[in-house]
Amino acid sequence: MNLPELSIEEVAQQRAMRELLEKEIREAGGAIPFDRYMELALYAPGLGYYVSGAHKFGPGGDFVTAPEISPYFGYCLGRRCARAFEELPREILEFGAGTGVMAMQILEELERLQPDQPVRYRILEVSPELRQRQHETFLDCPPHYLEQISWVDEVPEDFSGVVLANEVLDAMPVHVFRRTEKAVEELWVSRDWDGGRLKLDWRKAGTALKTAVKAIESWRGEFAEGYVSEVNLRMAPWLEMLASRLDRALMLFVDYGYTGREYYHPERSMGTLICHYRHQAHEDVLLRPGLQDITANVDFSALRDAAVEAGLDFLAFTTQAEFLLGSGLDEMLGRLDPGDVETHMQVMQGVKQLIMPDAMGERFKVMALGKGLGENFRI
Repeated sequence: MNLPELSIEEVAQQRAMRELLEKEIREAGGAIPFDRYMELALYAPGLGYYVSGAHKFGPGGDFVTAPEISPYFGYCLGRRCARAFEELPREILEFGAGTGVMAMQILEELERLQPDQPVRYRILEVSPELRQRQHETFLDCPPHYLEQISWVDEVPEDFSGVVLANEVLDAMPVHVFRRTEKAVEELWVSRDWDGGRLKLDWRKAGTALKTAVKAIESWRGEFAEGYVSEVNLRMAPWLEMLASRLDRALMLFVDYGYTGREYYHPERSMGTLICHYRHQAHEDVLLRPGLQDITANVDFSALRDAAVEAGLDFLAFTTQAEFLLGSGLDEMLGRLDPGDVETHMQVMQGVKQLIMPDAMGERFKVMALGKGLGENFRI
């Protein structure tokens, strides 16, 4: 990769991050599990990727998400919320709201569909920098939008309404495993004290990871020797927490990923871990920790099973393209002025990115979960 030079601030951040990692490794006896490394690289206070001041979203950041590609992504979600509000309180809780653009799009569409019916829109954001960017986004909007927005540090007790999570689950730390002839191994991060560099080591898997891999093999068949992949052991406890805080809610999870059988396909033998840095995707998870994103695809089968185990209801699973088209995307595009050719072309270019199979249309999936909803509830 042709990487840009680090700024003075980034050099200082890297020095502090490496000191933190070395301290963790030393105190842990020489190595830490990969999921702990990923947690620190992404969320260490003041230093992790998602909680530092690094610019993440958009052309000047590391990647672009659907709401930045086209406002029709948020408009479609707004339509789904409007439908849900026929039976649920007019409240939205969004996890990880990015720049705040999606929230703005949702409020715009809700105002078109249900004028003079305000919404209470709460954002749970762990990043101080992103909270600030979200504030700035809404400063450019009509004042009554900002009046509907608030920020929370945890899921409110007895929440009723719509819960949204766009590209949130892929940023959860994961355990990485490797199948050998006789055992399951786990990826750890240690330090070459002589060379002064971080390194990856394979060690005997812990009980929880070994149990999870065995459970996958019970329906998939044993992995071939050398097969590498990931398991998200944090998702189930997170869903249990979420379920315990909800009263009546529709939950929509949008992310890139696969069903379990696709995720652990024999040909996907090196897992799904990927890093993003300045719009370059690569697999070096040890590169510039805290300055690059590290993600893993979502196992939607595991999401469904963990949700049901936590007491939530599985409602639907589909591709992003089918979800957007089913939300009235065609009808909304009909609002465009056919005489404004330039605007029409710009809009359609963004929409194609959202729905085309070779772009985001099939790569991204949508899962709907519920709690306390009646049998006649419409998604």
